[in-house]
Amino acid sequence: MYLFSKKHLKKWSVAVVLPWIAACNSVAPGMQFSGSNGAANTSASDDTSAAIPTVVKPITPQLVKREKELREKQVSQDISRLVGRPAPYSIESGDILSIVVWDHPELAGAVMTQPAGVPGVDPTPAATPPAGFVVDHEGMVQFPYAGNLKLAGLTEDQARGLLTSKLARYINKPNVTLRVQAYRSKRIYIDGEVKSPGLQAINDIPMTLIEALNRAGGLLPTADQSQIALNRAGTTYQINLPQLVQKGVNPASIMLTNGDVVRVLSRDESKVFVSGEVNVPRSLTMHNGRLTLNEALGESGGINPLSGDSRQVYVVRKSATEPIVYQLDAHATGALAMAEGFELNPKDVVYVAATPLTNWHRAISQIFPGALTGAVTAVNPAGVGR
Repeated sequence: MYLFSKKHLKKWSVAVVLPWIAACNSVAPGMQFSGSNGAANTSASDDTSAAIPTVVKPITPQLVKREKELREKQVSQDISRLVGRPAPYSIESGDILSIVVWDHPELAGAVMTQPAGVPGVDPTPAATPPAGFVVDHEGMVQFPYAGNLKLAGLTEDQARGLLTSKLARYINKPNVTLRVQAYRSKRIYIDGEVKSPGLQAINDIPMTLIEALNRAGGLLPTADQSQIALNRAGTTYQINLPQLVQKGVNPASIMLTNGDVVRVLSRDESKVFVSGEVNVPRSLTMHNGRLTLNEALGESGGINPLSGDSRQVYVVRKSATEPIVYQLDAHATGALAMAEGFELNPKDVVYVAATPLTNWHRAISQIFPGALTGAVTAVNPAGVGR
């Protein structure tokens, strides 16, 4: 014999489950932010003494305007040292010169030598440097009648004039042709998100930043044009190509010198993380250093209409002193415009909180699996009103 009828059992389940639903707001799982005391908790059951103090700022038109002004006033790194005008190529140690004295073929091969190959390079015919006059480690070149000439630091025209003046003592009106046959003294290295990374020789064509990128085959689709690092003499300069163009600075005016190292960073190194009640939680790459809150939500499929609370859209940002939490009320007037104007920083976390009803349902499901469904069935057994 059953002690309770089915009717009594249904009443008992309703009486037990519904009070739990009313009390679940205090034990609801998930991240919760409090704007009053500036604290963020992962759960109400956690020890409040371990909570990390945060600053919660509502996203308003005034805040968006202030954030934009701060971005514009940020002191960017001075790259004026990198900007310059192309200068004629200067001869340095290691270069190979081709020198011809017209009507005097006996001078062409008197001391012309076949230098050894570059260390570490296979001495094949294609890789062997051409025959010519090698500028030694002291910047000197030995030529018949002229003796030892200091050519390091001179342009081709200056070196030609110096050699002509020396030969004029022995040859009547010498006609001299001097040019650099192999450029081996100056190099730069380019690495990162380019098609052909590696060493590049500086020749008579001015080695600008754009020229170096083009010689490397151009940027890959994964390259971040706002994150180009140029290391020179121990100092690293951060170059933002879109920002330079926006400010009216021609990137082709950035001149590279011997020993420069250029590294193009990947877009994967500047990510934004979107989690919580969105349709597709994911990590997003910034578009050349720029991504707005509206774009982040859109690329994540938007706020989940069944479980997401559009009044509680948060942006968690790590600052130098303490974490900062920005809150957007998507129900507010002009919320989409504010979200479009609010720019994110790399490593920002966008979090959409769940509605109270969603938290209650999840808490009940964890404590009494299937209890909520049973309670609803007990209240409305025949599906009345459906």
